[in-house]
Amino acid sequence: MSPSRLIGFVAAVAFSLGSLTLAAEFAIRDGDRVVFLGDSITEQRLYTTYIEAYALTRHPDWKLTFRNVGWGGDTAWLRQRARPNEGQLFAADGTAQQKMVEASVGFGLARDVLPLRPTFLTVKFGMNDHAYQAFRPDIYRAYARSQAEIAKVLARGATRVTFLTPQPIEEKRPDPDQDIKNQSLRKFSEGLKDVAAANGASFVDQFDPYMAVMMAERGKDPKAYIGGGDAVHPGPAGHTIMAWAVLKGLGAPALVSRADIDATKKLVTVEGCRVENLTVADGRVGFDRIDDALPMPIDSRAEAALRITPILDELSRYELRVTDLPEGSYEIAIDGEVAATVGADGLAKGYNLSIAPGPVTKQAREVLQLVIEKNDLFFNRWRNVQIHSFPVWANGPEVEARRAAEVKRLDDQIAAAEAKIDVARKPRSHHFEVRPATP
Repeated sequence: MSPSRLIGFVAAVAFSLGSLTLAAEFAIRDGDRVVFLGDSITEQRLYTTYIEAYALTRHPDWKLTFRNVGWGGDTAWLRQRARPNEGQLFAADGTAQQKMVEASVGFGLARDVLPLRPTFLTVKFGMNDHAYQAFRPDIYRAYARSQAEIAKVLARGATRVTFLTPQPIEEKRPDPDQDIKNQSLRKFSEGLKDVAAANGASFVDQFDPYMAVMMAERGKDPKAYIGGGDAVHPGPAGHTIMAWAVLKGLGAPALVSRADIDATKKLVTVEGCRVENLTVADGRVGFDRIDDALPMPIDSRAEAALRITPILDELSRYELRVTDLPEGSYEIAIDGEVAATVGADGLAKGYNLSIAPGPVTKQAREVLQLVIEKNDLFFNRWRNVQIHSFPVWANGPEVEARRAAEVKRLDDQIAAAEAKIDVARKPRSHHFEVRPATP
């Protein structure tokens, strides 16, 4: 990469990281029924699960439900669900195309989305829509019209819609910004912002933040590969970057909680937590702390993403600050487990314990695992039972009765899984000790 292009992308990274938040407050609200609509990247159930786990742990008293209806190979005109003739769709004039879009989108939403009664919906299409080729205005026209139709249909039920851009494709080349497919995706993403504005929907760009991080890493190492997975389907690290961009765009707050302790005056200032039973003696500070929320659960497979993006600073500040300690190194222990070793100066500045070893991180990751299991249950219920298509000769009242019974059985399992999640996401009281580090 040339020096001028590298400087440009360093600037782009700074711009993207500083301009991600578009919502004045968190777009997900207490009582929401959230639905994720999209293609195979949504069907992977990674970025969606990370967003869900964030919302559930940050607001442990909110009543929230989440459902994922992503479908591999799908597009804004919901081709996997309605199977329209795409050649005719792209060639049709405005009136004819609108009728085709209404039929295709209407069928897919009526079967897969509207029965879930969403109050908040994210829509993530574009990857298959652009057909992995140079920008085609005829395809884009169908894409934009279909996205607008999704917004119109959902608005009738007072669903708040947020359009998400696709993330860029990560081919193993030093200049993915010059990939003709990414240049096409950028045009689709830029146009989507206008579609959202014209239809009263929200818009979140994850293309540019993801590209900026990717280009910054390629500037350090032309072979750097940040997402894992394949070029189109990132692994957990890439999906964590996607979730970061989306959550920031949805106005997700950074602070989990903060405890600020003056070790000499025994003064405590807190935000988002309670501190009790403070003791200071022999260079040790002990206290009990119960938080209003848990830190953001980070998939253990995705920790590489934390080294190249400010995810914890911007989405999960679980802080402890202790001032006026003698110089030296100190262990922070939670319920007897050493979570971190920090210098006195580091403690005075404040330390983020979001992924520190110990019971708090363990609890957050237990919640994440329970959410993964619940989402797998729903996927099986929806795709393998509810909409499974039997051959004509096998159809009949007995088959449908058995289908209904199986749907009911799985719904009961999902409800039990959600009840278990609700218990697991409640913060617990922990005993903290700050003590001189063992030599």
